[in-house]
Amino acid sequence: MDDRFVLHVIRHLPTAGNEQRKYIGWTDESIVATQAECLLPASFVVGSDLLRARQTAALYFPEATYEADSNWRECHFGDFEGKTYVDLEKDIDYCRWIDDPYNYAPRGGESLIALEQRVLSALKRVSNGSVIVTHGGPIRLLLTRFSPIVKEFWSWSIPHGTGYRLEWASEQAFEEGQRCTSLSAVLITASGSM
Repeated sequence: MDDRFVLHVIRHLPTAGNEQRKYIGWTDESIVATQAECLLPASFVVGSDLLRARQTAALYFPEATYEADSNWRECHFGDFEGKTYVDLEKDIDYCRWIDDPYNYAPRGGESLIALEQRVLSALKRVSNGSVIVTHGGPIRLLLTRFSPIVKEFWSWSIPHGTGYRLEWASEQAFEEGQRCTSLSAVLITASGSM
């Protein structure tokens, strides 16, 4: 009997702010893509309530029902919102946050501990086989916490429009918060994008 537990997580397609390498957390920007085709079948998708995640899901899964959940939002970047690394590189609070994002938060924003609490709360409500459309921060957090490969939060590269498949040996292993047994990039589009 196969009782594996599988999740698919997909990062939304890019926005204009993303293309300018700005921190876009809770700003509700549209994606710049107007067409996309997804090879991953899904009739139900859960994800962030922000427009870019909803638009990505609508392009990738046009026939699917979408359940928006604000717990899948990107990190709240506070005063760093809409700014680039160049804008912030000399800001002492920014440097502290980059060096230790779990213990420091952007001014007026949230730490990774707060993000983690939100995302883990949302994760408890997903079912086996779920497809989740979210942001780079929540995906980095999931990979840092559950990947069989141990890496630091900022070490994960999560390009826009990419997907990952996380697989646990059982639903019990997932519910206990164990690391998954398999992590793989998922082919998302017919053109070969992952």
